[in-house]
Amino acid sequence: MADMDPVKNNLFIGEGVVFTGSITAPGKVTIHGKVSGELVADDLQIGRAGHVSGKVKAREMDVYGELHEDISCQHHLLIHSTGKVSGNLDYSELEIERGGQFRGAMNQRVK
Repeated sequence: MADMDPVKNNLFIGEGVVFTGSITAPGKVTIHGKVSGELVADDLQIGRAGHVSGKVKAREMDVYGELHEDISCQHHLLIHSTGKVSGNLDYSELEIERGGQFRGAMNQRVK
């Protein structure tokens, strides 16, 4: 068990896949499909076709698609030009590219 491959801790949800429930992943989660429920990850990337809704918590987030409801980002959230985020956002650092959208309530954590 001493030889842990970090790629083995990653999760990929492809386009057309629909998942409802809870996901906890210690590595990177990449979503191109639709996820609803509770999601906890170290690093979350939502692709252009990706749609995530529910209670979401991650250290880093890159949003090209859609992210909705209760969002907690411990470090850095980047909403790309194609990204749409809405809901209650608890974050440390926020970056929104031109064209990126946010609608909802924000709460910045003081470092």
